[in-house]
Amino acid sequence: MKKLLLSFALSLSFFFSFSQVKSGEKLVFSGAYNMSGIMTPLAQITMSTETVTTAKSSYLHLSCEAATYSKWDSFFKIRDLYESYVNPSTLKPSLYKRNITEGGFSMTEKYIYKPDGKTVKSTSKVKNRPENSKEFTIGGTSQDVISILYKLRTLNFNAFKIGQTSSFTVVFDEKEIPVVLKYMGKETISSGNLGTKECYKISIAARTKVLKGTDKNLIWLTADSKKIPTLIKFSIPVGIGQLSLTTASGI
Repeated sequence: MKKLLLSFALSLSFFFSFSQVKSGEKLVFSGAYNMSGIMTPLAQITMSTETVTTAKSSYLHLSCEAATYSKWDSFFKIRDLYESYVNPSTLKPSLYKRNITEGGFSMTEKYIYKPDGKTVKSTSKVKNRPENSKEFTIGGTSQDVISILYKLRTLNFNAFKIGQTSSFTVVFDEKEIPVVLKYMGKETISSGNLGTKECYKISIAARTKVLKGTDKNLIWLTADSKKIPTLIKFSIPVGIGQLSLTTASGI
């Protein structure tokens, strides 16, 4: 059970795909995992955006929170928070933060992007261990896992042909991970409080051990200018799961 829920938590990082991003948006999902042939709800995932203004700049604050439902906390309690502070126009990140508690494991991590856009100062701390700091270089278009996934919603899928792909690079755990999206057409999907929506169906492949299979990791985005994620299906080493939109507000 613990390995199952840990893999579930790790997989969340690669699926939250969010378009014309605006402040005040809030999306709530129910995360479920296939247990003995039954898709069982395990956690709530909440994604939100807000404007943050400092003395020098204004940022769009992107956050993603994941928490197991209380009845599962005794098995493997998850309380994860991912945050990214980005330029409101370009979605280029300036600061990324991760604070995770998963069972008995906890970790904090922070990336500060230097002005050159290719150097990142990383600070991380695992429970009961000394803090680590380092600098590493990234490609000029690489972004953290939160900001790049919001940026995916700016793609014009109406211009894509079925089978067409688009490539990105995610920075996660101080490593660059190639990600490839493949457009698979449109389908009508039940979309929480939004009702039934026509959606773009997208396959996601990443060079990571977290995600498994070909065209088994899928996301459906509403086929409109907002591109709200409504359903996400994923395959991980210990099984399959899904995230289903329950409520969307401020969109």
